[in-house]
Amino acid sequence: MTRLSALKLSFILASSWSACAMAQDAPQEPQTEDGAAIIVTGTRLTGMKAADSPAPIQLLGADAIQRTGSPDVIQSLAQNLPSVQAQAFGSDLQAHNLQMKLRGLSPNHTLILVNGKRRHGTANVSVAGGPFGGSAAPDISFISPDSIERVEVLQDGAAAQYGTDAIAGVINFIQKKRDHGGSINATAGEYYDGGGKTYAIGGDIGLAPFEGAYLNIAAQKKRKGYSFRGDLNPESTSLVTRYPEIAELAGYPYTNRIAGDPQINQTVVSYNAGYEFGEFEVYSFGSYGHKKARAWENTRNPTVVSKTVDPDGSFVAPADRNGDETTVLLYPGGFQPREMVDETDYSFTGGFKGMLGDTTFDFASTYGKDIVRVNVENSANSQLYRDTGFTPTFFHNGDFKATQWSNTLDLTHQFDVGLAEPINIAAGLEYRRETYAIVSGDPASYYGAGAQSFFGYSPNDAGKYSRKNFSQYLDISLKPTENWLVDGAVRHEHYSDFGDTTVFKLTSRYDFSDAIAVRGTVSTGFRAPTLAEGGYSGINVGPSGVSGVLPASSAAAQALGFGGLKPEKSTNFSAGLVLNPLPKLTITLDAYHITIRDRIVISSSFYGFRGQFCPEGYRESGAFDATRCNAYNASAYALNNQQAVLDAVAGALGGEIPSYVLQNTNGTRNIDGSVAVQTFANGVKMRTTGIDLVANYATDLGDWGNIDWSYTANYNKNKVLKVAAPPSTLNVAGAALIDRYSVAQLENSTPKFRATLGAFWTLGKFSANLRESYYGSVYALEVSSGNGPLAGADTRTYVKKAFVTDLELSYKIAEPIKLSIGANNLFNKYPTERSYVNIRGPQLAGNSRTYSTNLYPNFSPYGINGGYYYARININW
Repeated sequence: MTRLSALKLSFILASSWSACAMAQDAPQEPQTEDGAAIIVTGTRLTGMKAADSPAPIQLLGADAIQRTGSPDVIQSLAQNLPSVQAQAFGSDLQAHNLQMKLRGLSPNHTLILVNGKRRHGTANVSVAGGPFGGSAAPDISFISPDSIERVEVLQDGAAAQYGTDAIAGVINFIQKKRDHGGSINATAGEYYDGGGKTYAIGGDIGLAPFEGAYLNIAAQKKRKGYSFRGDLNPESTSLVTRYPEIAELAGYPYTNRIAGDPQINQTVVSYNAGYEFGEFEVYSFGSYGHKKARAWENTRNPTVVSKTVDPDGSFVAPADRNGDETTVLLYPGGFQPREMVDETDYSFTGGFKGMLGDTTFDFASTYGKDIVRVNVENSANSQLYRDTGFTPTFFHNGDFKATQWSNTLDLTHQFDVGLAEPINIAAGLEYRRETYAIVSGDPASYYGAGAQSFFGYSPNDAGKYSRKNFSQYLDISLKPTENWLVDGAVRHEHYSDFGDTTVFKLTSRYDFSDAIAVRGTVSTGFRAPTLAEGGYSGINVGPSGVSGVLPASSAAAQALGFGGLKPEKSTNFSAGLVLNPLPKLTITLDAYHITIRDRIVISSSFYGFRGQFCPEGYRESGAFDATRCNAYNASAYALNNQQAVLDAVAGALGGEIPSYVLQNTNGTRNIDGSVAVQTFANGVKMRTTGIDLVANYATDLGDWGNIDWSYTANYNKNKVLKVAAPPSTLNVAGAALIDRYSVAQLENSTPKFRATLGAFWTLGKFSANLRESYYGSVYALEVSSGNGPLAGADTRTYVKKAFVTDLELSYKIAEPIKLSIGANNLFNKYPTERSYVNIRGPQLAGNSRTYSTNLYPNFSPYGINGGYYYARININW
């Protein structure tokens, strides 16, 4: 660490305990006439001020979100709230649906609401390992930024109040409700070092169709281009002399372009409407979105797809070859497949609320659906081409579908029993039905070795799953004295596939004075696995291997002893301080302790066949290729050749494993063959502890304008307390449900310390917004490359601690028009490069394609693209 870095870090740490802390944008909060912010999240009380909340809650207004410069809501939240981490990079399908996590937990542990109503999840489940594995949370890119009035982020367990998956907290997007005025916002930007060109135009308009009615319509059109942050492809440069057409591939010699952002073309339209008459309101809101995205996949060399022809050019099937044939390459220069997603997402809510006497009621029904159509272009099916002489180059790989229909009734009533304030009793019912489906793709996409870069979903993978849920809750809030608030909630839920559970929450706050208050919460949580976690299936049959994911509830997984998924259970404790030592200074400090039992993770691979782990004596037998076998070790052989796995995979494929995976044509062992599967399982007990700090201070500089200072910080530590044992069927020596690499991801991919320091300065028509963010180091455990000094050994790949600066300057050229220019990551900070000595150098020496993708760790908390500059125009009326 340099002396300058040490001084910066010391300053940040010291500031987190300073009464004069400074920070990022002061959020634009909804206010009453006396200037106090009102919240609707985290409490069933009507008219509660944010400053009086018994639970930690942060509010972000539309202006604060917009000043991040990104048209992506996830990125806006992550830049404003240190406890939120945005996924920087996703492989395969996850490239098109990046998620976020709160307090280092799974995205599935944060409940997403729109106007207080549950948002449906995505159909695009992540089958990656680590903290984002299994995520099927709502895709909030389908929430138009221009529809948002404010965002309320409850950073506390709230399963008993809102639903049993609110373990980390709740994010509630409150939409605009105005009946007049409007806005137009247009932005354009690009990364400093090229790529990621972004154009977005959006806006909203408020209308009053008739007296007492309001209608707010918002829309956004967004286009984002590819970025590339890899290196040259040694495989291409080593083959170009033999196959000169390789030099014609896009970007040569940087032909493997998977390391970077996908191309996205997205449109979202939403509305929020209502009609108020007397004490009642009929309301409705909804959204429709469509996304087309493309992502580069790993490039293929020319020899991957070929067929055999006679001297006259006619095709010869493999069984008819006689030695006079020649080989024809489909792509003489190789090819660069691209994965494509065509996604449609929509949601509709209708409701009726009001007052009957002293009782308020809110009845609502919400239906949401997400459809993801998966395609691959500029590809081929190598086995189909070899066997028939023909292959498509465009494939429809299959579809994912997810729906959610929820119906809620919420009631509140106050009783005056002589306490400082009336007792508030809230109760409610919810009925929810969810479905998840996989639809198989074109036969050519899954024939034999399948479409290159993304194997299609076969009829064996296809399926439809559904469940029903019925829940009831009771919430009682009372103030025994003027300064003491107690709030208790209990919730019972019945799942058609898991049975019953009951969770509770007890919250209290005591105000010693206007300057100091204490608060604390104890709660339990329960998260049923998503239907996608239980039903996802993707078995890939390659030229020399079978691999993929078995549905946890399938017969094949049960044959291995998994027996389906159980719900996760959690216990949350929190305690905090609320301080107002000066009239314009507020500080909140909240500590938390969360334990999750039976956390769902995707398992490590279990092998039924691994060709290089040969039987005893085979290496010395003289059989074809036998000298390539590893030295025999009884434990290693048993671990990598488990008959139970072989049988289960054969069953999943309809009866047998292709013979060429296990054997060569001469009947000898296929040393390059493998059969392996994973599944989702209740695999981990985890503990998360941390502290959230928020400080805000406003400064009036007189003729020099005003500065809103604030400081937000989060300390977060994840610890895997226990890893469940594999089922007895698979519990051979050395087997683990998840390996040490996955454990390292769960524990160390979230910065332990994250803080943001900044200021928002306004002076007449001019304003400046400055953020200085600190990211603590993270690391992953990886295997050192062969031929290096640590060949085959584990090594820690770090993204070192970093300071990242964001700056935006704005000027109002006329009353309704404001121009802004800005930069995120102003000084173009990149994450630490992977070790050249232990990883990249040996890959380059071996002409490995992997060298091109291994420049920057994709788990970097601030991304891999460097600085981004932009300009924006806002028109408001």
